[in-house]
Amino acid sequence: MDDARQRAEEKETCPRCRLSRHQGVDALRTNSDVIEEIKSRIDIVDVVSRVVDLKKAGRNYKGLCPFHNEKTPSFVVSEEKQIFTCFGCGKTGDVIEFEKEYHGIDFMTAVEKLADECGVKITRRGGSEKERAALLEINRQAARFFYINMRSRPNPGMEYMRRRGLNQETMHAFGIGYADGSWDSLLKYLKQRGFEEEQMLQLGLVSKSRGSYYDKFRDRVIFPIRSTQNKVIGFGGRAIGDAMPKYLNSSESSIFKKKSNLYDLSLAKNAIGSQDCAILVEGYMDVIALHQSGIENAAASLGTALTEQQAALLKRYTKNVVLCYDADAAGQAAALRGMDILHRAGIKVRVMHVTDGKDPDEFIKKRGRAAFDALVDAALPFAEYKLKVLQTRFDLGETEGRIGFLEEAARVLNQLSPVEADIYIKKLSADYGISEQALHAQQEIRKSTPRTGRVRRGRTQQQSGLKPPEKSVLKVLMTDAAYLEQEPGIEKVFTSPAGVRIYQAIAAMHREGVPVTAVTCAERLSEEDAQMLRDALDGVLLGSVDQVLSDCLAAAEESRLREEEEKIIARLSLADEDDNDEEINRLTRRLMEVQKELTTLKAR
Repeated sequence: MDDARQRAEEKETCPRCRLSRHQGVDALRTNSDVIEEIKSRIDIVDVVSRVVDLKKAGRNYKGLCPFHNEKTPSFVVSEEKQIFTCFGCGKTGDVIEFEKEYHGIDFMTAVEKLADECGVKITRRGGSEKERAALLEINRQAARFFYINMRSRPNPGMEYMRRRGLNQETMHAFGIGYADGSWDSLLKYLKQRGFEEEQMLQLGLVSKSRGSYYDKFRDRVIFPIRSTQNKVIGFGGRAIGDAMPKYLNSSESSIFKKKSNLYDLSLAKNAIGSQDCAILVEGYMDVIALHQSGIENAAASLGTALTEQQAALLKRYTKNVVLCYDADAAGQAAALRGMDILHRAGIKVRVMHVTDGKDPDEFIKKRGRAAFDALVDAALPFAEYKLKVLQTRFDLGETEGRIGFLEEAARVLNQLSPVEADIYIKKLSADYGISEQALHAQQEIRKSTPRTGRVRRGRTQQQSGLKPPEKSVLKVLMTDAAYLEQEPGIEKVFTSPAGVRIYQAIAAMHREGVPVTAVTCAERLSEEDAQMLRDALDGVLLGSVDQVLSDCLAAAEESRLREEEEKIIARLSLADEDDNDEEINRLTRRLMEVQKELTTLKAR
């Protein structure tokens, strides 16, 4: 270490890396990543309310303590902090401790019980706590190294941050650092402190080529990524020059799961809790710019689409979220995906788009905080935003477009409470001249008819994931791909986008004479589709191969008929506007045929 850096290290310490360099790894002991994953997916209020009648009391919930007899409630559950406390008997703890105490089970049994409920797999490994603590310490030291690098001498990173309008106080709060252009400065720094290259490789701090290690982050502004416990779990690096990719993130590791964390919730959670609202943006700089402008309740996903785990994490602190994404097509698609996930999680979600400037960072600089606050206030609720987007996707002046709009609007209405749905049915009827009866009828059809996942009328939104029949047939094909030839129509089972892609890969391999296995098939798929295939193959077939294939083919045929029935009924619901008796009679006859086929199919 040179003199300038040495003096800076003695003088400065990142405010978010409080432990001194002389404290050992043991000082960083914490719960395992499995336990953190469980806590991120499970809300303690949901668990406790199964056995305790909880009532809202300010920001907390209150009820009679289940651990001792009392007439006046003294048992408090904090959704924000995810803990319970009884001010009568003194018991307190997290959701695992509650399960342990209430059911009279040991710690590991409580963990396994909750893990099973929320779908977390437990892998037992000796020394995992010690390993996790060691990795966290490496990240802490790396964050400290980057932080000091930024401030020890003039550098392109500091110049870039100043051009972006960040002041020292903001950079200090977020622990922003700089990775110089050297190939091994971080590597040497960490090796001098006794850390192994393989550990650095595991964390994505270094890369390896031809047996040699070198720094992964070079000539980049560094954004430390922290857990809600304020531990450095990863890094994001923004290229200063023309290097690609523009943003580079740490590799996933045992302490860093992108899908389960948000940037920078550790700093924003108090403001989110006090304002009972979170603003979710797309990038690091958006969060930081909003924070510097006094908007401290902002967080961002980590370069991925919003996940269920991130929604559950947000719900700990608030049930009100405003999505703030770019106004372009990609931003609109991200908003639609994100709001569905948040809505399913029980969060009241609204959407705003930044229209003057590419992102919140630019908008704030150009228009100021007051203008941004006005955009937040004008953010559209879940249903209103979805219906507005649908309006742009269909030609409402044409019958086919009105039918398509009606079908998709019914999907939205079915996600609402009866009261909300009734309000929007009246609004749709008034705005688009569609009778309330037709809207109610289409809504009832959607409630009783499963979505097929086929892409129709140019819709860009697709259903993700594999359906149960697709998963079952994939299990069959992995045992013997010859069923592709023996069962005509087997391709009809695959209707989801991912299912079609996986089927096509398997069919191509079979034609080419390539052995069809999960491994060989995965090589021809994207990582996302390959993971879906692996998940589908987990478990065993329920029944004989012949029975499974017969059931799946029948399900595919029923789905096709249901879809046709739905289309016909939708057209008939608007027939009074078409005023075409011949077409009405033709559609009615075909509807009777389809319904007869469905009845016959069910009777088999």
